[in-house]
Amino acid sequence: MQLSWLSLDDSLLSAPLLLTLKVAGLATLAALVLGVAAAYLLARRRVPFRELLDALCTLPLVMPPTVLGYYLLVIIGRRGVLGQWLQESLGITLMFTWQGAVIAATVVAFPLVFKSARAALEGVGREYEDAARTLGQGELSVFLRVSLPLAFRGVLAGTMLAFARAMGEFGATLMVAGNLPGRTQTLSLAVYSAVQAGDDVLANTLVLLISLVCVVILMATSRLIQPKY
Repeated sequence: MQLSWLSLDDSLLSAPLLLTLKVAGLATLAALVLGVAAAYLLARRRVPFRELLDALCTLPLVMPPTVLGYYLLVIIGRRGVLGQWLQESLGITLMFTWQGAVIAATVVAFPLVFKSARAALEGVGREYEDAARTLGQGELSVFLRVSLPLAFRGVLAGTMLAFARAMGEFGATLMVAGNLPGRTQTLSLAVYSAVQAGDDVLANTLVLLISLVCVVILMATSRLIQPKY
């Protein structure tokens, strides 16, 4: 007897999976660069309104995804502050595109990199950085050769969590990119569509796939953050 999930059309799985990996990968890369930069700024520099900036950087972690989606619509929508300018000046439209999905996923993944990177950087002893400076190293060199390597485990753990979060993003992506099969439909949106259509086989398969990936990432992250003795 042939198992029902083996008879699924490959395109029903491959298209959302490939798009999800592309969106999550690019979003994680963007969140990594922005998150580490923001974390270093708040961990190692005296900036005004530090508590407020920290709260704003962490806000997407606790804010409902639909609210984030609304803010993104206000900013990058066709009538948004930035979106209207992009449309009129450069002919670029971000709404209902996979690029819009990347932006939405970046926003929700950013706080995970930021919080992990900031905690890791604050755990780096300043004496190591000061020793590098006395040897003539500039600030960029100190960061790349001393601070970042010592904080690497924490940054990597945050990056892996950000990737898992970007893979599972739903609310903000739905509002910004829509749910267009083959164009903006990620795994999470495909699960939603399958449930709405009553396709339990496809929904169960997609849910199992996402669950396995997230479990693997969480287990790997747990091993990374465990202290070495």
